[in-house]
Amino acid sequence: MNLDRVRGAFPILQRRNYLNSCSLGALSTRAEERLQDFLDRWHDMGASAWYEHWWELLAELRRRVADLFAAPAGTIALMPSTSACLSVISESLDWSERNRIVTTELDFPTLLYQWKVRPGVEMVVLESPDGVRVDPQQFEDAVDERTLAIATSHVFFTTGAILDLESIAEIAHRAGAYCLIDGYQGAGQVPLDLPATGVDFYTAGPLKWLCGGPGLAYLYVREDLIPALEPRITSWFATEDQFRFNPGDFRYHADARRFELGTPALATVHTALGGQDLIDQVGVEAIRARNVTLTERLIEGCRAAGLSPRVAGHPDERSAIVPVRHPAPADAVSHLADRGIIVDSRPGVVRASPHYYNTADEVDEFVDVLAEARLAVGTSAAAGA
Repeated sequence: MNLDRVRGAFPILQRRNYLNSCSLGALSTRAEERLQDFLDRWHDMGASAWYEHWWELLAELRRRVADLFAAPAGTIALMPSTSACLSVISESLDWSERNRIVTTELDFPTLLYQWKVRPGVEMVVLESPDGVRVDPQQFEDAVDERTLAIATSHVFFTTGAILDLESIAEIAHRAGAYCLIDGYQGAGQVPLDLPATGVDFYTAGPLKWLCGGPGLAYLYVREDLIPALEPRITSWFATEDQFRFNPGDFRYHADARRFELGTPALATVHTALGGQDLIDQVGVEAIRARNVTLTERLIEGCRAAGLSPRVAGHPDERSAIVPVRHPAPADAVSHLADRGIIVDSRPGVVRASPHYYNTADEVDEFVDVLAEARLAVGTSAAAGA
């Protein structure tokens, strides 16, 4: 990896110490070029660009995402959001015999909201004993013959802990249940071979580690499941021969396009392809190795400075999301921003997320300034007392 060349593709890195890729991946010049191509064709061709250019770009993005997931062609649908992915899967399943969903308190709220608002669902929300991870045995103990699905995350947004997908899928399948994974914090930073994991459904998107921007999501459906699932919410993109415009004849696509919910956001399709260009050039294996180096340096630096990172116990279970306990996270984030360091906060923690384009010096600067912020908060509190 030529780090100077990599960093040169992301203008924000020349202006800020950007350590917030788990909220929004940095915008690259390659993504900008793709977006400009979209605008130029819109100016030049109008709607005819659909048939000569844009339609093929949708197919290209599906193929590229399938390759990212080591998945067969035809197993990827382009969706507006993770919420839409969850909704269309929920409306594809048979609830008549099973109504239990097993999830966790560490999952992103939208994963729980989907089931909370559905009448008749029995939810089991597993608690984290250490506030960092949930052990596969907890899923094993909770799943029974009433369970329709385990619905949880590949990487917990709260702690960055990585879940063993193969174990979770095996637990679900032994009980005759599905395995639905929110992978938005995993794709682009953790290598994936989804068929090998056995998961049934996996949602992701370009917003974060794939550096492609908001407005789009990806839905993977295990290949052998696709023909048996007929979603009860649909669109003209879900039907075969959609350009026949025949309202009296609806037939589901044979592949994962049957789950799609209308025209994708074309601007984001372009920026997503630009981000994917760069991810593919480096490779997720190399990105993972680079991120492990940065993450471990960040964690060790925090501990040496007397800060307390809330992370899984073993490096193999850690992603590049590092929450650090802090008494006033929002104030700390503001202090860091004043120094040109962009991170985020969640309840009780400052959350940093280095990506492959960051440097060791940027990680060290974050630790130093966060330690200053902690001292500033402590001094202020003491003065107030």
